[in-house]
Amino acid sequence: MKNPFELNELRDSMKSAVALRVNNSAAVTDSADEYTYRSNVLVCGGTGCTSSGSAKLIETLRREIAASGLEKDVKVVPTGCFGLCALGPIMVVYPEGSFYSMVKEEDIAEIVREHLKEGRVVTRLLYQETVKDGVVGDLAHTPFYKKQMRVALRNCGMIDPEDINEYIAMDGYQALAKCLTEYTPERVIEIISASGLRGRGGAGFPTGTKWRLAYNNASEQKYVCCNADEGDPGAFMDRAVLEGDPNVLVEAMAIAGYAIGASQGYVYVRAEYPIAVKRLSIAIQQAREIGLLGSNILGTGFDFELEIRLGAGAFVCGEETALMTSIEGRRGEPRPRPPFPAQKGVFGEPTILNNVETYANVPRIILLGSDWFSSMGTEKSKGTKVFALGGKINHTGLVEVPMGTTLREIIEEIGGGIPKGKKFKAAQTGGPSGGCIPASKMEVPIDYDNLVEIGSMMGSGGLIVMDEDNCMVDIAKFFLEFTVDESCGKCSPCRIGTRRMLEILEKITQGKAELSDLDKLEELCNHVKMNALCGLGQTAPNPVLSTLTYFRDEYLAHIVNRKCPAGVCKALLSYFVRPDRCKGCTMCAKVCPTGAIYGERKSPHTIDQKICIKCGACIDTCKFDSIIRQ
Repeated sequence: MKNPFELNELRDSMKSAVALRVNNSAAVTDSADEYTYRSNVLVCGGTGCTSSGSAKLIETLRREIAASGLEKDVKVVPTGCFGLCALGPIMVVYPEGSFYSMVKEEDIAEIVREHLKEGRVVTRLLYQETVKDGVVGDLAHTPFYKKQMRVALRNCGMIDPEDINEYIAMDGYQALAKCLTEYTPERVIEIISASGLRGRGGAGFPTGTKWRLAYNNASEQKYVCCNADEGDPGAFMDRAVLEGDPNVLVEAMAIAGYAIGASQGYVYVRAEYPIAVKRLSIAIQQAREIGLLGSNILGTGFDFELEIRLGAGAFVCGEETALMTSIEGRRGEPRPRPPFPAQKGVFGEPTILNNVETYANVPRIILLGSDWFSSMGTEKSKGTKVFALGGKINHTGLVEVPMGTTLREIIEEIGGGIPKGKKFKAAQTGGPSGGCIPASKMEVPIDYDNLVEIGSMMGSGGLIVMDEDNCMVDIAKFFLEFTVDESCGKCSPCRIGTRRMLEILEKITQGKAELSDLDKLEELCNHVKMNALCGLGQTAPNPVLSTLTYFRDEYLAHIVNRKCPAGVCKALLSYFVRPDRCKGCTMCAKVCPTGAIYGERKSPHTIDQKICIKCGACIDTCKFDSIIRQ
């Protein structure tokens, strides 16, 4: 591609390929016939739906369409994540926008016959929240979507991520062309700075400031890096963007390269993301083939190349200096700062590092302007944020909402509340580096500063919901176990301090702790927080400190009363048979692995506390609710 005019021509010629999905209307008929179809069937090909069998569905769908003679009328489009991960496999038919959920292979023939051939929507297979009084409505007006504002995720679930032409049809690479032909590097940085975009992968450092620091450092070689490692438990925002819209990252990193004067970029992505790696590789190759990567991009004299570096899943490589060390081919360990990466990063040269979600905002900011982006969000946290909803929530999946949306809105309105009528207890944000937010803080607008103020942090955007059956001491122990395992061991505050903290938590959950252990635990937390070398160690105490602040009564119950209020910590539990309910059916005795339950048939049984291992098999088996746990 020699110039921006060729890019525009390609975009205009491809508009009809996506018109059905964007406009919910007939395709643009004055474009090339080869791109015009009566129907587009979008099938989620993200990791979640792939694990539910969507790849097989796509094969069957194409076979049935061919058998029905509909190949020229119906286009099958494998996409990225739609967001409603709990409903996979997902299939959406345009222009109607009919949203089929939990589709099985045996349903395909009926969908092809009834919907694609005869025009009759198969109502029983639809996501029922799109159906009201027998009328099929728009997915955008369902509770899950109507409060969302998709910027980073705008193309996910809408385009074929393995076809660069579909990205171009959605104005892809127009922002890069605008930068190269209309803006100086300084102007690009000014636009990003004025937008208020902050890093979406951690503490929220201003993106424009980071770019300017690298721009101001003179060097013949500079680097642009992307953190796609995403190590937080329950987080999959960056993976979804890579799987559903990989070209947005390629374009944004090229823009960043132009802005700071870099000709080389690296995407550091974990090898456990095979679909993301595959699609990103395809996007890079296709961009290179049509001249949007490489030498003399769009005839402007700008050169930029992009390579993928695979990580082995080390959590510490989410820290910027450890990630850069790993890119260089060495063991991923953090190094002291200063010097900061913008001064001395990859191979000792000025380097910027942002995560996938941060980059995904850049092209839209360039095209629509800094005022557009800064009009969303709060005073100090602009734009939107993608969260991965997980845990005790009805609608698990990905949501993108304006900064300042409350936790209550996300959990109750978008997420559909807590299953089985249970009460919300807490939400963990920021993964192992974050804290637990109690129900009393559900009305706090979520942004960078508010989360820090209440003892948590934004992090990359994992949001794990907990209900009344979760033990907060056990939750703190879970995240600390993760941190201990992932510590690189370079500094003693993290290597030794987190291990000692975990030992105290284990004593508490085993009923062996004293009140003095709480003082030791808090002292250790504060020491590690102040003295660890990198962000992993400095934030490791957050889950412990936040649960001590908001759920101290649970710690006291474990230590003073030797009881776990939530009934989770096995060492503090006891199982008893209620004689008034026990029928003597002997089922519990049959499943007990240690033979701790005894008694005559048709007579109340007894549990020997000395040999009971508290596995819970008896309570799961009993049909008469005669076994209690306390």
